[in-house]
Amino acid sequence: MSHTDADHTAADAVVAHHTELSAALTRRVTLLRAAARSSEPQWTEHRRDLLTWLRTELLPHAEAEEGALYPPAAAQGAGRLLVEGMLAEHQAISRLVTELETAGTAVDAAGAARALAALFDVHLGKENTLVLPLLLATEEVSLAGVLNGMHDLLGAATPAGAATSGAQSGSGCGGSACGCGGDGGADRASEPAPVLSLDTRLDVRTVPHAQRHAQVLAAIDALPTDGALVLIAPHAPLPLLAEIDHRFPGQIDSEWLQEGPEVWQIRLHRQFVAV
Repeated sequence: MSHTDADHTAADAVVAHHTELSAALTRRVTLLRAAARSSEPQWTEHRRDLLTWLRTELLPHAEAEEGALYPPAAAQGAGRLLVEGMLAEHQAISRLVTELETAGTAVDAAGAARALAALFDVHLGKENTLVLPLLLATEEVSLAGVLNGMHDLLGAATPAGAATSGAQSGSGCGGSACGCGGDGGADRASEPAPVLSLDTRLDVRTVPHAQRHAQVLAAIDALPTDGALVLIAPHAPLPLLAEIDHRFPGQIDSEWLQEGPEVWQIRLHRQFVAV
């Protein structure tokens, strides 16, 4: 793999992880807002789950960006002001996390969560379309080298089709095969087959069984017209698909991408949004 190919593979891995983070945040915020609208007493549980995810996933990701991506970007003449703006947005995100934690009512918590999700999506868009292209265009910066071993930036795996070459070139984390010394934590036989798709991937295998249907339904409800997600499950989710068809009659087209023996993947495409 050439230097340029390795850098572009690393950038693809960051964008893929950004997509996963955005989807995970949207799921949790949607559940909290739904509980707030229906006055469910369980809204505090949804807030607790969201706060735990923010502290273990989103905030460490932001800290990793500040240590890896932002310094070389700020060193470029066109990047200093951009990075200052990105750092200011990190501070705003931290304030919204605190606001969410201290909210006394479900409505206040839902408002803080919604504002946080909106800001985070805008923030990720800037990183994908401004920060990463700036680094890719800078000859003296190797994005693959900058991101080598950065689990918090790249997630658990490189993009589909790039895991092996990424691990060999040091372009990022490829799970148990990557060069950063991390442990992928799963047997290759039980991992999803690579799917060449830009769709959001919703992996419910680690979600408690009692919460799976609610998370999937909330994620589908958040899909726009012509939006899609790839559901990853530990078994054929036939009851869930029946519930989806009942909740969204005629709106969701399902395509089986992988059928066992240990992992099932189904692409759920929303053809239109009922009004």
